Amino acid sequence: MEIDKKIEKFITSHHVLTLATATTDGYPYCCNIFYAYDKASGAFIFTSDNQTHHTQMMLQNTNVAASIVLETRIVGKVQGLQITGQIKEATENDKSIYIKRFPYAAVANLQLWRLEADFMKLTDNTLGFGKKLIWQK
Repeated sequence: MEIDKKIEKFITSHHVLTLATATTDGYPYCCNIFYAYDKASGAFIFTSDNQTHHTQMMLQNTNVAASIVLETRIVGKVQGLQITGQIKEATENDKSIYIKRFPYAAVANLQLWRLEADFMKLTDNTLGFGKKLIWQK
């Protein structure tokens, strides 16, 4: 199923997502990360050092959730995306996608990852109160 253009427009108009990880025994944690979006595969590309707490958790349990939100106090403008998927190591193509979005990262030693989404739900009040667009792999 093709990802709705409204969902992709929301994704590409933001650059920070909240990533939620959990250990295999269910201990939860979340962090905020910069991301680049690969339209061809629907994956979110991000960098995170292997020593961070959330990366250690991702290595234990590759199933994750994430969210992207528009901060607003105006009810009619509320928008937010919830995501579930799997973490995988990034490909060589992912590096070029990430650097295109964040050119300053070209000089950094990057450990890149990709969140391959299997479910996305966009709540978008600009389309009507509580309107939801759902994509599932």
